[in-house]
Amino acid sequence: MSIDTIAPGLTAGTWNIDPTHSEVTFSIRHLMTKVRGSFTEFSGSVQIAEDLAGSTATAEINVASLDTRNADRDAHVRTADVLDVENHPTMTFNTKGVRAEGGEYYLDGDLTIKGVTRPVSLTVEFNGVAEDPWGGTRAGFSAETTINRKDWGIEFNVPLKGEGALLGDKVNLQLEIQAVRA
Repeated sequence: MSIDTIAPGLTAGTWNIDPTHSEVTFSIRHLMTKVRGSFTEFSGSVQIAEDLAGSTATAEINVASLDTRNADRDAHVRTADVLDVENHPTMTFNTKGVRAEGGEYYLDGDLTIKGVTRPVSLTVEFNGVAEDPWGGTRAGFSAETTINRKDWGIEFNVPLKGEGALLGDKVNLQLEIQAVRA
């Protein structure tokens, strides 16, 4: 996978995530709709290789920075019932590889939540490269995946009448990343 063919303007080297121009968001079913939230503190970098398949990425998310626009809910999600921020303050992602399949690009790696590490694949879209007004070069990426929270030991739920439950098991993770060439 030649970098020039797949990602015009993207050059080999280190690209650092700019958290002020990036977002890490999620959604989960709550009753009959989805609740959305974000993590406001995170960092990471992308190491772009000449052969895109050899590229890597790392990210670390401060789990306490969770924001669902409801202080009571956020406080509960931070407890041992859900994310256990006191014992597991960070969530991490480390790549194992980049691959193309059926016209789509995937970032395969290990996601660690609550001390549990499992493999995930994120669908990635390259959004281009541009010079910024401050003399830097920026690249944009969108990525997403869906995980089952129970795979990471997040079991909390409230049963509802019948066979229903307050929360769904699937969590959709979305990333909008702007990275600056180091």
